[in-house]
Amino acid sequence: MDRQPRHCGGCGRSQVLLLRLLTGHPVRHFGRIDSTNLEARRLAQQAERGPLWLLADEQTLGRGRLGRSWVSEPGNLYATFLFAITQGSHLAAQVSFVAALAVHDTVVTLRPELSPRIKWPNDVLIGGAKFCGVLPEVVGENPTRIGIGFGLNIAHAPEGTPYPVTALGADLSVATVLKELDASLVRRLAQWDEGRDFTSIRADWSACALGLGGSVTATSGTRQLAGTFRELAADGALVLAQADGTVTPIHSGEVSFAELEALRRKHA
Repeated sequence: MDRQPRHCGGCGRSQVLLLRLLTGHPVRHFGRIDSTNLEARRLAQQAERGPLWLLADEQTLGRGRLGRSWVSEPGNLYATFLFAITQGSHLAAQVSFVAALAVHDTVVTLRPELSPRIKWPNDVLIGGAKFCGVLPEVVGENPTRIGIGFGLNIAHAPEGTPYPVTALGADLSVATVLKELDASLVRRLAQWDEGRDFTSIRADWSACALGLGGSVTATSGTRQLAGTFRELAADGALVLAQADGTVTPIHSGEVSFAELEALRRKHA
């Protein structure tokens, strides 16, 4: 495993410097690494606070939500943004929605015709197909440091997945996407203001949300629940309203949306 920062393959030092100038943050580039989120954790253990980007051409242990693996073919974007906050780690869950909005904004800027939507909590979809994985994690304490892992399909969409996947297009470069993602993330983190304005983040997220107000089924522990996706709660939970009036907050697990299934049938 190559964990030494290196220049972009075939681009040389100028490309690394360009990434620094484009993003406004240091960029540590790796040809091949286990996981940029794991590297963020290692750096946090060495007292690194960021903000900085960790960018890899390829990951061998990329992960998504619920411990799923994330296929990492060269030509796509695999990066983690490491930064510190002054508030406690209890705010980390909110970062998931901040990051999803940043990805959404990036697509709207680079590919406005694709009309991206957000599936709770942080899957950004195009025509019902997934092209991005987002994984925020607390990687250090005192102060709290958060690593937001991003995996965006640009040149390749993996095959054999249990759900439809897509890519932004090989005509876009990793540098172009990272530049726009960085700008979008900076704006959304400033808006969030370490939780002081999560209300506006919730409102913006809801405006982009897939399935809000529609039928939803969810697994909560060992229970299967069905109802309506009423709203995004103040703590980021999906509020599911059942026919009998019962309201259940869903904090994690598998969720299926009727609107998404209809969208996928339309694009099949």
